[in-house]
Amino acid sequence: MHNRRYQKTLKFLKEVLPVPAKIMDIGVKNNLSELIRKNGYTVFNTQGEDLDNNPNIINEHKVDAVTSFEVFEHLLNPYNVLKSIEAPKLITSIPLNLWFAKAYRSNTDERDRHYHEFEDWQFDWLLEKTGWNIIKKEKWTGPVNSIGIRPLLRKFTPRFYIVYAER
Repeated sequence: MHNRRYQKTLKFLKEVLPVPAKIMDIGVKNNLSELIRKNGYTVFNTQGEDLDNNPNIINEHKVDAVTSFEVFEHLLNPYNVLKSIEAPKLITSIPLNLWFAKAYRSNTDERDRHYHEFEDWQFDWLLEKTGWNIIKKEKWTGPVNSIGIRPLLRKFTPRFYIVYAER
């Protein structure tokens, strides 16, 4: 399910941030950060810290860019995190708000829920308000492996939004 999204994310990253580059990836080590590492990038990850209360963890390493793939929707206050980033480049993606689906909320993990579900213009505005200049952006649909009205809508409605921005 994630392979298509990971490949699109990696392709976008390579287009805007050539190898070799040092990256601080907001989020714990995962299959995507490992894929990025295997493609020649040096990747530092956060360790699951509460970034709403301590956003400066992101600045522990001097890096060329900060990446964040489907993380900002989980934060209560993404404004403070985005504002505190010291790296000159940001590559970030979010799942888009879909009018036909409710916000994601895990029933088993209190931390695994979306406090924000952005439309593309809202996320652009948040980035601009925190001092980022958007250079490139792209949207794509998610994989569909089931039958029904919502899966059919997902096949044609962009679900993921990725942005490259600079300060």
